[in-house]
Amino acid sequence: MLDPLLQLADHVDRDDGPVVIAAEGSQDGELASGAHSHARGQLFGSLRGLLSVGVEDGVWIVPAIHAVWLPPHQRHSGRSHGPFHGWSVYVAESACADLPPRPCTIRTSGLLREAVLRATSWPLQSQPLDGARAHVAALILDEIRHLPVEPFGLPLPADPRLQRIAKALIAEPADARDLEAWAAWAAVSSRTLSRRFVAETGFNFTAWRQRARMMRSLEMLAAGMPVTAIALDLGYATASAFIGLFRRTFGETPAVYRTRL
Repeated sequence: MLDPLLQLADHVDRDDGPVVIAAEGSQDGELASGAHSHARGQLFGSLRGLLSVGVEDGVWIVPAIHAVWLPPHQRHSGRSHGPFHGWSVYVAESACADLPPRPCTIRTSGLLREAVLRATSWPLQSQPLDGARAHVAALILDEIRHLPVEPFGLPLPADPRLQRIAKALIAEPADARDLEAWAAWAAVSSRTLSRRFVAETGFNFTAWRQRARMMRSLEMLAAGMPVTAIALDLGYATASAFIGLFRRTFGETPAVYRTRL
């Protein structure tokens, strides 16, 4: 994660002390962190702006109404897109046994957000939490435990040939080459490409490419681009075609979604 406060660095790899350590921070420009891991579990999200997070088998795009959970020792990387105001919670490994065992994206609640912001005001300490702070920490853990998982992941295939195609499409989602052209580019048969994409990602090639475009559209919305410009840059013939697919994917129009970022 893009750690909001660097002074947490000495605390996130220790299991002693408070069960929960929280911080928030903001940045006018983009932030990025290479692959790393923590001994503690981590939940993080944004109050304003958009994050993308990479793990071994996928990329999560995280708007302000969602957060990512990473279990202890999970390698990950991350970056923000445009101005960013975010928060991060580190959970002692000893308290993670009944929390999600794999990385996931969850929809945040107002209750979770307010509890996290309360916890960010606590001074760093080496002693366990007690009293009201222990109750707030327990509430945060309970929200992580029970909030619904959201399908915002963009899984990468494991086959190196397919992964080469996937990474090219993430870098340039508007590339209009069809399945046969991509198969020839990656030196794989179109039949193998079609079959393995479904087996390794859960999406057929066309659906995966559309999802990659939707993920990029969230970044563009966060950067303030007009909807029509986003549609054209992503290769849609009309803004209405893009808006229709966006609504089917996310349940609301790009304009409404932008108000949540």
